[in-house]
Amino acid sequence: MIIEVPPLATPQDDLTPVTRTTLTGDIYRKLLNHIIRGIWKPGARIPAERQLGQMLGVGRASLREALKALEIMGLIETRLGDGTYVCQRSEFLSKPLLWAITSSSEAEVHELVEARKLIETELAGLAAERATAEDLKQIGVHLERMERSPDAESDFLLADIEFHLAIGQAAHNSILMNALNLIRNLLQEWIGSTLTVPGVAAKALDHHKAIFVAIAKKNAAAARSAMLAHLEEMARFFIEAQSQAKAQRLHNAEFRKGEGSTA
Repeated sequence: MIIEVPPLATPQDDLTPVTRTTLTGDIYRKLLNHIIRGIWKPGARIPAERQLGQMLGVGRASLREALKALEIMGLIETRLGDGTYVCQRSEFLSKPLLWAITSSSEAEVHELVEARKLIETELAGLAAERATAEDLKQIGVHLERMERSPDAESDFLLADIEFHLAIGQAAHNSILMNALNLIRNLLQEWIGSTLTVPGVAAKALDHHKAIFVAIAKKNAAAARSAMLAHLEEMARFFIEAQSQAKAQRLHNAEFRKGEGSTA
């Protein structure tokens, strides 16, 4: 998908009602302009659907289509029970990567698993060498959240993702951190898929504790080893979940096809 470069902003240009020609496209371009030009800054919470609909003078159906397009591009993210937020610029276009992952061949999934292991294993080692007291505190906060919410899948998922991102920050290598941010949505898909498997949350928690201890002790070799062991085991669950999801999609497609032939 090609991002359309918007014209230069003027102070008077704001969210106003749009014309009814190609309505979803018009909504999309207006919202995109607000993001690209920084009117809605990275991390900002955008207005709720009802408010946006009133500002633009459009119905919810068309608005939701436009919002979905922005979300697929990785420009915005919806947080359940919280609202919709503008993503950091390092995340832009990362969701198309995720969509490619979830629909790709098994060989491509294995390649992406390999990429994550290369990035995060090195980040863990660097974090052990470079983490400050504040870095360790932040990693520990997310570990404690996982301990407090072993049965709350959504809370555990968020804490798990933030744990890995905090390690990335503790490595103090902006290039590797940008690479991790680029696959952030992959992390969410990966971790979310594995947590549906019974017993995985407890395993992941044990792995995270071992990683944290190694980083806190400034043992880079142990940190790399613990992270690699964690990712290799979780990768098996992830690949299995992807295969099951693909099989289910094929089954559903065959079922719908069978229904159509007997209609």
